[in-house]
Order: sequence, then C-alpha cells, then structure tokens
Amino acid sequence: MSRRTFLHDLYGLGASLGSVALTSMLSETAAATAAATAAATATATAPRPHHANAPARHCIFLYMEGGPSHLDTFDPKPKLGQLHLQEFQRGGEEQSAMSSGKRYYVQSSFAFRQAGDSGAWINSRFQQLATVADEICFYRGLQGESVNHPTANYHVNTGNRFGGDPALGAWVNMGLGSENSNLPGFVVLPELSFPQGGPANWSNGFLPNRYQGTALRPQGSPLLDIRPPAAISGPQQRKNLDFLATLNRHHAARHPQHAELEARMQNYELAFRMQTRVPSLVDLGQETQATHSLYGIGQPRTDNLGRRCLLARKLVEEGVRFVQLYASTWDSHDYIARAHGSLIDSVDRPIAGLITDLRQRGLLDDTLIVWMGEFGRTPDNGIRGGIKYGRDHNPNAMAVWLAGGGVRAGHTIGATDEIGAHAVEVVRPMQDLHVTLLRLLGLDDDRLTFFHAGRFKQLSQFGGKVIEELIA
Repeated sequence: MSRRTFLHDLYGLGASLGSVALTSMLSETAAATAAATAAATATATAPRPHHANAPARHCIFLYMEGGPSHLDTFDPKPKLGQLHLQEFQRGGEEQSAMSSGKRYYVQSSFAFRQAGDSGAWINSRFQQLATVADEICFYRGLQGESVNHPTANYHVNTGNRFGGDPALGAWVNMGLGSENSNLPGFVVLPELSFPQGGPANWSNGFLPNRYQGTALRPQGSPLLDIRPPAAISGPQQRKNLDFLATLNRHHAARHPQHAELEARMQNYELAFRMQTRVPSLVDLGQETQATHSLYGIGQPRTDNLGRRCLLARKLVEEGVRFVQLYASTWDSHDYIARAHGSLIDSVDRPIAGLITDLRQRGLLDDTLIVWMGEFGRTPDNGIRGGIKYGRDHNPNAMAVWLAGGGVRAGHTIGATDEIGAHAVEVVRPMQDLHVTLLRLLGLDDDRLTFFHAGRFKQLSQFGGKVIEELIA
C-alpha cells in the first residue's frame, strides 16, 4: 500500500474495517514509538568519553571573516615604517585577483603597545582586550593554503579548500556528544549576511546530519517556527510527532538502507525539545545591566556583537559543545585605518567582556576560545588615489590567538619575518592547528574518524601534528 493510499483510508476518505483496526493498533503503539525515538536520540547525542584528559569541554570560535591584518592588530613591524611607500617586488607565490600593478610597502596606520604582565604587543585601539591580555596565547606561525575568501574559509572551517567536508564543529559534536539533549551540540551565530561559501562552512559533510551546525538568526526569532501555532498545544504536537514517528519506523523497516530517515526523526525530536528551551535561552533581558555593559550591549558600535558574545556564553553554560560566531568585513584593500579601526572598536569590548565573564563564572578553564580569520594581509599594496592604503590577502602569515581551555596563556608563540610577509618560527599548516584544537578538547584526530567512500576519514585529511608550544 502506498503512503497516499494509507492516509486516504486512515482518515475515512475510503474507510474500511482494516483501516479502523490499524488506527487502533497505531494508537496503542504510539507511546512505545515515542520511547524508542527518545532512546535513539539520547544514544546518538549522549556525552562520549574523551580520548585523552583535557581541560576544555566547549569551544567558542570567533571568526573574523574577510581576513584581519596581523600587521595592524597583533604583529607590529617597525621595519615597514622605514620602507613606507618604497616599491615592493612580490615573490612568486599565488596572488589574489585584487593584486595588480605596482606595489608599495605600507606601514601600519596604528600605534601599538605592550599589554599585561606578558608584554604582548597589540594595537592600541584594543583598549579592553589589553586588560585580559594575560589570558591570551598569541600565535604567529600559522600558514594557510588559499588566497581567495571562499576556499580559505572552507580550509579553516573544514580542512578542505573545496568544501563538502564536515566542519570542525561537526567533528567536535560527533566526538564529544552533547551535554544538553534539548539543544544542538554545534551552534552558529552569523551576521545578517552569511560568510563567503555560505552554510557549507558549518556543514556536517559526510557525517550524519545531526552533527551539522544550527545557525541562529541575528534578528527576530532565532529560529523560524520556534514557537508552535497558538492553536496547537504541546500534548497535541507530541501526539503528532509520535504518530509521524510510527509511520516513519514502518517505512524505515522496509527500507533499512535509508539512514537519513533516522537522522531526520531525531531532528524532529530535537526541534520539539528546542521549542521549550530556546526562547528563554535567547532572552538576554534576563541578564543584569552590569552584564549588558560588560559586553557593550546597548551601545551602537558594540551592541550587535555584544549580544552574540553573551549568547555564546549562555550556550556553553547550557552545555553546547561548539559555538561559532562570525564578525565580517575585515577585507580591507583600501582605507585600512578607517575600516580596521572601526572593526576593532566594534569587537574589542564584546570579546574582552566574553573572556572576563567566563573567568568570573569559572567557565574559562573548560572553554577554549579561538580568534582568527581565513588569512592575514600583505605588507604591501597598490596606491589608488592618495592615502587609500590597504592590504592584499596573505595566507603565509596570519593573526591567531587562543584563550582558556588549557592554552599557554600569557605567551606569544612563533614569529613572522621583519616585514610580516611570511611566518618564520613555529611555522605550521592549518591541519596542525586543527589537531591541536581537538587535543585541547580531549580528542585525538587519528581516532576521531568516520568511514566514508571506502576509507576512514578525519578532520586533518591525512594527519597532522599537535602544536605543543600552544598547550600549557
């Protein structure tokens, strides 16, 4: 019998004695079906033992999409002041489409200072971040492989420049399981516009789809239909889901090769549970005015990111394993003083507030924070109309820092050359950063594998080495 015929008979459009009997049978088994679905969901998302002891249980990944300039944030180069506006001869490395014509050395437009007992060098515009500099491990040795935004985003997020593979958050979600069965294990907090490459940046790839990132909308309801229609009560919705699960299980029994159906059933159950938890979770009005001020909520420049940083804290506090937060428009090919200056002002207080809040609540030691973009920027640029100085894309040197969760706080690791064009100390590729983040979360990249397309696959593609210098 087709599903269309089945429903036709069941609802009396072609009612028969057989359909009445089947209706009775389904009602008797609804409770058992609901219990089975709940048990399957609990098993799939339950917390899992770590591969190794590690302090971090959660990760907040602060993604500065567009490519923040290391030379204008955390890696000052006095040599560029001596070379400013002298003609620059670029090497033979891959160049982005924006790179053309004569190139000139460009000094930073910003002043730098040393912050904290560690003496870390940071842009002086980071006034609030300077107060928590001793919580941070600055890393100057990372190198990427791609010079263009979409492929570089995919490389940072999935380890594959061409997309289609699981995101870092999906691997963590699978490896650690959930501490809260009423919330997704991997949550994404984007801006109004998604990053280049779109949702593939937080995809589950070839992993079961329950591990993909759940994106919460930055304005309005965080999820569409998060509240059921007023005419449908909770018990009614529960009965609807139980009946749907019964139909799906009968179908799954006839077609066991359709593994996606089981995942979809579990997603229905998670969505139902989220309707009871998410509305109060995203209600930031429950927080104190002091907390709002700490994050810059209510202030024009910092309100947007401040709200999402506070929500990130609430999510990890509720047991979400991996939260990724996007702050975009760092692609400063022109007017970098104005563009980066405004961006630094918008992220400084919210991010410093996040670190401070986590520390005050005793959450920083088990929460790993990562700050980075898809690549750094070049020490040179073209001159296009007076002082429109900017910088081109540069995957050979990047701005990266980590805090909390077992990192070597209060240290600067690695170095770039005297003009900031290339990393020259503790130089490591992207997959090494990936396996290091997994290690800090108690996961072993060589053991966190998934069989797909004839072989066991892993985040690092073909293996990586932990950057031991970053670990306390």
